Amino acid sequence: MFIYHLGYESAVNGGSDMGLMKCCRGQVVTISSDTPAVDAAKIMGEKNVGSVIVVGTDGRPRGILTDRDLVIRVLAQGKNPGTVRTEEIMSRDVVTFPDSMGIYEAVQKMADRGIRRMPIVDDAGKLTGIVTMDDIVRMLGEEMAFVAKNIEKQSPLIPIPM
Repeated sequence: MFIYHLGYESAVNGGSDMGLMKCCRGQVVTISSDTPAVDAAKIMGEKNVGSVIVVGTDGRPRGILTDRDLVIRVLAQGKNPGTVRTEEIMSRDVVTFPDSMGIYEAVQKMADRGIRRMPIVDDAGKLTGIVTMDDIVRMLGEEMAFVAKNIEKQSPLIPIPM
């Protein structure tokens, strides 16, 4: 499930920073580290996603594999996608953020680190969701539309001279 509308009440009454879980995708596409690259690509295509989170048997993120990783680390190097394993091509330095982190803090950290996808973990380090810059932009756009409607509704009608 993908939840991206915060609503005015949560923005105003939720403190100075809205929580990540308000705009994260709860269903994350995951694979194991021994998944062949070709299968990872098929899964991404079937699920219509640009990345998958590589998780261990404990449910904790071990890495991330993007469609760009597949192109640069497999196809461009002439490797056989049927024999290359995810663990050989995934980004291991995956940055995770706690589910308690606020959206504004997360956006700042994503910008500082140059990342577009951010796995969300609980206090035990287990994967609970994922937020992408696209998700945040979409959510902010909807929030701006909500604010604009509210302003328009409360503004006096101004007669247009003819």
